[in-house]
Amino acid sequence: MSLRRLSLLLVPTCAAWLGCGEAPPTEEVNPPGFTLDPREGTAVITNEDVLPGCGEPDAGSGPVDAGSGPVDAGTSVLVTADTRFHSSAGVTVVPQSLAGRDVEILIPNGVDFDRRTGTPVAGGLRFDNVPDGEYFLRSSRYYYLTRTRHFDLGVNRIGRPDAVYVPLAESPTSAELFNLAPWQYYTSISEQGTSLQLISADVDLYSTVSYSMEPGEGDTSYVDPYAFTFISTGYGAPVLDASKNDRIYVNQLNSVQAGTLPSGGPLAYQTLVRSAHLPSFSFTPDGTTSLPLAATLAPVTQKPFSLEWRLNEFTRWRSDSNPTGTLNYPSLSLVPAPFGYQDGWVGYQGELFNMWLPRGEDGVIARRLAYGNPYPSSWGVVGTATYSFRSAAPVFVGSRAHYPSGNIYVTDRLDHLVAGPIQPPVSPPRELRIDGVDAYVSRVVGSNQPVISWRPPVLGTPRHYTVSVIQLIDTYAVNPTLRFYVPGDRTQVRLPPNLLLPGTTYYVRVAADVSPHYEPARAPYVTAELLPAYSADTFSAVFTTP
Repeated sequence: MSLRRLSLLLVPTCAAWLGCGEAPPTEEVNPPGFTLDPREGTAVITNEDVLPGCGEPDAGSGPVDAGSGPVDAGTSVLVTADTRFHSSAGVTVVPQSLAGRDVEILIPNGVDFDRRTGTPVAGGLRFDNVPDGEYFLRSSRYYYLTRTRHFDLGVNRIGRPDAVYVPLAESPTSAELFNLAPWQYYTSISEQGTSLQLISADVDLYSTVSYSMEPGEGDTSYVDPYAFTFISTGYGAPVLDASKNDRIYVNQLNSVQAGTLPSGGPLAYQTLVRSAHLPSFSFTPDGTTSLPLAATLAPVTQKPFSLEWRLNEFTRWRSDSNPTGTLNYPSLSLVPAPFGYQDGWVGYQGELFNMWLPRGEDGVIARRLAYGNPYPSSWGVVGTATYSFRSAAPVFVGSRAHYPSGNIYVTDRLDHLVAGPIQPPVSPPRELRIDGVDAYVSRVVGSNQPVISWRPPVLGTPRHYTVSVIQLIDTYAVNPTLRFYVPGDRTQVRLPPNLLLPGTTYYVRVAADVSPHYEPARAPYVTAELLPAYSADTFSAVFTTP
């Protein structure tokens, strides 16, 4: 999210709790501050036109009508959360109630914060008595530094707005699939073999098919009454309605040999090779009834493209990502952008192409490759090149091994991505510190409210930073993460009090983001999907709270 400037009256506060300009003085020794980014994840998963800074000119948005009387631009903030459903019929905007949502405003007051709760109004939440200047809008564990008077927590979704979703992550499936490309087994990270995906943009559906018994190598049919589909959209399993013309694509991806890697090993990738677009049918998932999948797949035309992927322009930043870190996996993926690029990369409808390279691969890959695409010509194709870095040794919490890590991401339309060499326009931030002490060395911090600081990257001028504080746990659930989003002229953040747990292990990741259209200070989710997107991480060693 982007932040606006602090008023001159708040400049001293800015220095105390957020940090402006270069890294904080070494005598500033208190608990951590950080920023995070809504694209993690999704998540998918980062920028704004005017970035907040100490003493920047005001760029307020003026009064906003909340639906129950005017909002005072000087004292009130309106938070809305419309859902924008994207389908073949266009975009349908459905306002969402924020009543009961975990949203509050934190106004800086020295090293602490004054808190405001919202009042439900037509269209969202209204927060009163919010003085002019910067504040954190907190939504659950995400903190967005902003000074806007209208904050949009709205999201984009794929599918018709009246679709119904059942809270299930998997469904039994009866599969009868014929005319497959010869079945392949997994042999390495680069040669993943065959995978089957179910995709729809009539409803929000992306799922993988898992078999009770894997077909034999070379088989061209798959009959399994006891298969399962795993739904990965996060909204549950959609109810399919034949009267709404809900249809599903069944896609097969296979591995393809493509020559030799710079290191001398085999180069391979996985591409969509066969597909069937099933007729519309009705199905209500209940966890017991099998989803019927019966299809004869047809070959998908392979569309060639040429690339020059300069891995060495990613790996050269290893020591900035973490001075003792190691090179991890590079990857390149191509995915569909349903209904075109006008709103960026909206939704997740599986992959068209995946290239996973061996850990530590370096050099340059210049090659002509190909991918299969069964979707309408009105859909776009988006590419993401990633290089990950990780700690050299695991950190154990209980029996679970953790590897603190960071990434460099480059995401754009495929035609733009391959128009020149693929290389990052931004490098990781440098010299990460916690309470003024080197954060790349493990230690016990002095308090539960430290200050996190860093120096700007060598390459690129960040529009914003995302600071993630990631808790390491002993179960195999997702690591709890706090995220703060601050503008690109800040190099320090102090955490609000009482966020970190005592006697707990964490690490910090700070991402520098140069994406030209991302505005986390105004609309973090819908703008995070605009293209292109570029970011680079530095990550700390683990630290433990007292």
